[in-house]
Amino acid sequence: MKKNRLDENHRPERRTFLKAAAGFMGSTLLGGLPFRSFAQAASLAPADRCFVFVYFNGGWDQLLAFDPKDPDEFTADRAAETRILPGYNLINDARFSAIPLRPEKSGVGRSNIDFGPAVGKLSEHFDLMTVVRGINMNTLGHEVGYRYFLTGKMPIGSAARGSSTATEIVGQMKPRVPISNIAFNVESYNDRYPGYANALRVSRKDDLLLTLKPSSQMLDSEIEKQLVDFRGQPITCEEAAYGARGVGTTYQNSRDQMQQVMAQKLEESFKFELNTPEMAAVRAAYGLDQSGRYDTEAGRAAMVGTALKRGIAQCLTINLTGGLDTHFGTQLTHANNQRRGFDALASLVADLRASGHPSGGTFMDHTTIMVFSEFSRTPLINSAGGRDHHISNSCMLMGAGVKHNYVFGKSGDIGMSPGTFDLRTGALDPRGENIFPEHIIATVLASAGLDYSITRVNPLRPILA
Repeated sequence: MKKNRLDENHRPERRTFLKAAAGFMGSTLLGGLPFRSFAQAASLAPADRCFVFVYFNGGWDQLLAFDPKDPDEFTADRAAETRILPGYNLINDARFSAIPLRPEKSGVGRSNIDFGPAVGKLSEHFDLMTVVRGINMNTLGHEVGYRYFLTGKMPIGSAARGSSTATEIVGQMKPRVPISNIAFNVESYNDRYPGYANALRVSRKDDLLLTLKPSSQMLDSEIEKQLVDFRGQPITCEEAAYGARGVGTTYQNSRDQMQQVMAQKLEESFKFELNTPEMAAVRAAYGLDQSGRYDTEAGRAAMVGTALKRGIAQCLTINLTGGLDTHFGTQLTHANNQRRGFDALASLVADLRASGHPSGGTFMDHTTIMVFSEFSRTPLINSAGGRDHHISNSCMLMGAGVKHNYVFGKSGDIGMSPGTFDLRTGALDPRGENIFPEHIIATVLASAGLDYSITRVNPLRPILA
């Protein structure tokens, strides 16, 4: 009788083993992490250039964030004319300013950037920022706008096109860190690079801990024995076809490197509840308690900072906060939801500014942060007290490779429409061009000296440092 694969006495034939091994070595491990990513990481050292992509989920009210308007100019009496109503007086909470913020800093002077009331203490880091306004999203759909900003390519229908920007960066830079690319509760795509550029996709911190700690499940002893033994066995044509680079050698090298990474106990870096001086410092920096419940904006920001500073990752894309699709409700609801995200981001930036990088300077000197949402919300309040979807958008870049304390672009004074500009200078030009997400992505890539030709546009050069 022919034995099936569930028969405990069945030993796989050599041909079956070769096919299985070839598929195994070409697959991904631990929820999407390629073997090669671990195999590249012989030692822990922070990447010389790091990137953080911060997503505000749901479509933000940019009047509360990076494109505020003066409520003394855009009044309720003029709303029919301007089609803009900031509504700051409707927030009715002392934590939020009734006018746009323009902070000052000793030794730097006053900010050139106005901020909406929700930005709060993040505005104190204006001296690291460029804000881009008047971006044309060309869509009012959540999935389309979100995927457009992740890749810099307009989706086909709602299907993403191209690689995520983080994947593109890792694909070009090939960093030697354990997990080069982490996607925290966001999608990630790879359409042209080998598996080393894939993102490890996690939905919460516990997923990352599960990835980093040694598994309690051992590989089937017979499969492991044959993988190791395969190194010293003769190679036939069929074997070469299934493992041209040497399945056994690849497995052995990957296993050795994984053991090195696991031996460093990287999962301990994210146990913020531990009663140690190091974890107490993390909790103090991000305003965390010792409860162990860190699936919050502050907890996510702490995870990003830890991954960068410990040399665990180079690129992180994170869904930092949500609850922004507020067609109904009050201005306070939306402002509160944004504020949680901006406060967490402020803690991350402060941490990176205060932490020295092994190559010199601080981590913020080596890190570029992009903050975005899929579109914005209408500048007029609807009959239900909320705001609907709006095509014009704004975003913020900060840190390495970009100009600081700078504004590029402008939304219209009628209905906050997307602007047209001379993209070589940033000057308003009625015969000029729109700013699209691909211009932002090209600028991020160019800021690190990377090839941006996949965007098919030029970067916004006035933004580049």
